[in-house]
Amino acid sequence: MTPQPLSRTSSLIRDNLNTHLTASTCRCIADRDWLTVLQLPPHAPDLNPVEGIWSVLRRTTTANRAFAGSDDLITAVRRGLRRLQYRHDVLDGCLTGIRLGHQLPDDTTL
Repeated sequence: MTPQPLSRTSSLIRDNLNTHLTASTCRCIADRDWLTVLQLPPHAPDLNPVEGIWSVLRRTTTANRAFAGSDDLITAVRRGLRRLQYRHDVLDGCLTGIRLGHQLPDDTTL
């Protein structure tokens, strides 16, 4: 089965991570006329919700701790992310900080 092109456009918001700027990534994007890329400016953590997540992890899971090695650090970060997934208020705060907080439709009741 041949993949069908999308009938509408999609947007990709990317930061300046070096793997996002490689020649192969740029070629891949250029081949997709339905894809609009919005490039975040360098050093703009206030526009990137992931930076808010890292900030929370630095203040909680990894704060005031010396790690025995990279495996210990990875384990701590994974544990912190698992705990954070149940803290919708904190995650919403990371999104709201960059004006991407979700809003429920008017007819939705909780």
